[in-house]
Amino acid sequence: MRCAGIDIGSRSMEVVVLEEGNVVAFRQGETGYAPLEQAESLLRGLSWDRLMATGYGRSLAAQAFSCPAVTEIKAYARGARELSPFATTVLDIGGQDCKVISLRENGKVKKFEMNDRCAAGTGKFLEIMAATLGFDIREFGERALEGKDILKINSMCTVFAESEVVSLISRGENPGDIARALHTSVVLRALSMLRRIGFSGELFFAGGVARNRCMKHLLEAHLQEEVVVPEYPQRVGAYGAALLAGE
Repeated sequence: MRCAGIDIGSRSMEVVVLEEGNVVAFRQGETGYAPLEQAESLLRGLSWDRLMATGYGRSLAAQAFSCPAVTEIKAYARGARELSPFATTVLDIGGQDCKVISLRENGKVKKFEMNDRCAAGTGKFLEIMAATLGFDIREFGERALEGKDILKINSMCTVFAESEVVSLISRGENPGDIARALHTSVVLRALSMLRRIGFSGELFFAGGVARNRCMKHLLEAHLQEEVVVPEYPQRVGAYGAALLAGE
């Protein structure tokens, strides 16, 4: 039995194919302006017995590929619990949204909170701020790790935060310190969401932003406990969808 999951997100999409529970294929690409064409390209040449779609474009994929669809909340919950059996809470920070999911003892979704109305606290926010500081997004987290905790960004609105960054640059503040303050602002927003759902236990950090070492470091510093980041944090949704397809 081969089961596949496709996660069509706002910025990227991933495909995972499982056989007997093992990952036998993984593909990733940008969602772009033609998500269906990109999805067809990623699936081309792959074979499966069952396919499950998730993410922002799940309805589009379900119609195009005649497959069932599941919310990214359920997909991430399923993927996270499989990858980390003791996880009680999932934090997913993606390109344009942030999700916090509380899990029951059996791994089912207990409750969740989602920020998908603005770029604040998302990967897009970090991308814009990195560009404002002249950093490549891949080095942004590393520069923030080197910075000091001596500055504060007061606004989470992307436009106002960018104005603050410009003002700090004009004052001659160290770019690394500014980067650190920006990362801290995103972490504090995530922590606020975690508190609202009653976070406790093991935190599983997924999504593209989980690859940022500074984000993991700051989360652990504030929580005073280890945060679990999987080897491939961006494919958790597609992995969970593939597992659900088999079930």
